[in-house]
Amino acid sequence: MKLLRYGSAGHEQPGMLDTSGQIRALSSIVPQIDSFVLSPRELVKLRKIKPESLPVVKGYPRLGVPFIGIGKFIGVGLNYADHAAEANLPIPGEPILFSKATTCLSGPNDNVIMPKGATKLDWEVELGIVIGSKAQYVEEANALDYVAGYCVVNDISERNFQMERGSQWDRGKGCDTFGPVGPYLITTDEIRNPQTLGMWLDVNGQNRQHGNTETMVFGCAYLVSYISQFMTLLPGDIITTGTPPGVGLGMKPPTFLKVGDVMTLGIEGLGQQRQTVVAYAKQ
Repeated sequence: MKLLRYGSAGHEQPGMLDTSGQIRALSSIVPQIDSFVLSPRELVKLRKIKPESLPVVKGYPRLGVPFIGIGKFIGVGLNYADHAAEANLPIPGEPILFSKATTCLSGPNDNVIMPKGATKLDWEVELGIVIGSKAQYVEEANALDYVAGYCVVNDISERNFQMERGSQWDRGKGCDTFGPVGPYLITTDEIRNPQTLGMWLDVNGQNRQHGNTETMVFGCAYLVSYISQFMTLLPGDIITTGTPPGVGLGMKPPTFLKVGDVMTLGIEGLGQQRQTVVAYAKQ
């Protein structure tokens, strides 16, 4: 299934994508796509629904983050060997974990805001894992049983904040709009193997990243198992799993985003995003 939420920010309605790419309204079935709906039992119920039996949503509405109830937004750093090389950093022996603030979450096509004082705004196309069941000390062999589905994430990063102002990555990862998620949550019945997915990102129509999840240092099952040893993962939590090479930091010379730049990105089977960088304006 392809689950989504559509409508203006803060007023999104639940939806489902049919086989022709048309949005269908789900509000008569569930009031919202939340952590309860992401449970295995509830997803089984939704899979029995024929999308064509649901009302068509007319036009091309804004898409929001495809589900709510996100308690944790966990990032994994340097999880592609060739990305570690371009950053002149060693391949980690264990996953590098950091947190992205949940206030950075935004829709897949919403603008990305250049923060005050930013000088090195960068892009990172990533596969997001969405937890569907409580995961605590789970084994790698059955770790994917705890996953509801997958989504596209753009792990927007401000490299000056992240790397030049101390050792805490979080400050460069959690600014407002630094977490576009979606357009859809693709349930695991459609993505049998998350380690074979092509991924790409363009800036202003020029390709910057092109990779495949098969080159992850630590695969999805390992990451779910590993992280569950240190914190309990709950339905709705997102793990964003790292990025392939081609980020602005790794270019020669390093090249970063500026106001007006447009990012387009996608992952095989999971859909595409598009964001424009805009200047900060006090709300």
